[in-house]
Amino acid sequence: MDSPYSPLEYALLNDWQREFPITALPFGELGAGVGAGETAVLATLRRLQARGAIGRVGAVFAPRRVGASTLAALAAPVERLEQIAAQVSARPEVNHNYQREHRYNLWFVATAADQASLAAALGEIEGETGCAVIALPLENEYHIDLGFDLDLNLNSAHKHHAELPSTPARVPDAAEKALIAALQPGLELVPRPFARLGERVGMGEDEVLARLAGWLDEGLIKRFGVVVRHHELGYRANAMVVFDAPDDQVDRIGRQLAGEPGVTLCYRRRRSLPDWPFNLYCMVHGRSRDEVQPVIDRLSRLAGLPAQALFSTRRFKQCGARYFAEAPHGTVPADGLVNA
Repeated sequence: MDSPYSPLEYALLNDWQREFPITALPFGELGAGVGAGETAVLATLRRLQARGAIGRVGAVFAPRRVGASTLAALAAPVERLEQIAAQVSARPEVNHNYQREHRYNLWFVATAADQASLAAALGEIEGETGCAVIALPLENEYHIDLGFDLDLNLNSAHKHHAELPSTPARVPDAAEKALIAALQPGLELVPRPFARLGERVGMGEDEVLARLAGWLDEGLIKRFGVVVRHHELGYRANAMVVFDAPDDQVDRIGRQLAGEPGVTLCYRRRRSLPDWPFNLYCMVHGRSRDEVQPVIDRLSRLAGLPAQALFSTRRFKQCGARYFAEAPHGTVPADGLVNA
């Protein structure tokens, strides 16, 4: 099947979802790696962003290392689903919001500066929508990378990234909060994006580069690169596959499933009893339901447990996480908190 992308588009989308150059002239360096000039690389990235193929070029922060976040769900009355989805999507704390096939039919990810702010936001969502929210915070990650291969081969094993040791969230200082806030929307597609980023927070280019390199080394940033939009790249079917795994076996089963072909995410989350007993999650993305279902069946066999698959039917919101609010250019916020 012919690719819908030019060789340069394919290289930028497929090969630079991580390990982006943290250097003064990154797009020129990236261009040298793909056989193109800086101007062509920037023009191509702008075009891909305008088409919706990429959300941004920038950082994906590691879960539980900065701020607070959780997967959450609610059961919206069918006749009010779109209204409630719009209310949830309007919240600045919400970065992903999907309809899934289940009594709990609206699933979203919320992030905030700290646990108190996150709890307040979820409480306000309950008040605004009139729907009880279940919060399902991450407890252990077995495979969280969410890079997407344009070849869409669900039978090929992915490069499995070893789970990281559990480490407490680090509270950023005021300068770090300002830099994180400015970085959240992604880099500006200009020749010296880190200098431009520094201008927005009152830092020199060298300091920005040093801080970002340090965050990558310590694992605060999980990956830095082109963040693609999977639906636009052909991954039009996705299922959240959940298991009720025995507590003394969940880590073993999770590590086993994490390396399986077709699994894009695998993690343990806290149960919300009595309504939601599931504690082990795998995300499976593919072109179609028919392509995804055999992966689900295989995961269930390997786990030795029944699987419940919640297929996504509508995407209401998809953007990068927002932990802190950005201050006016050149200033550092006093607390960096998102004002709901």
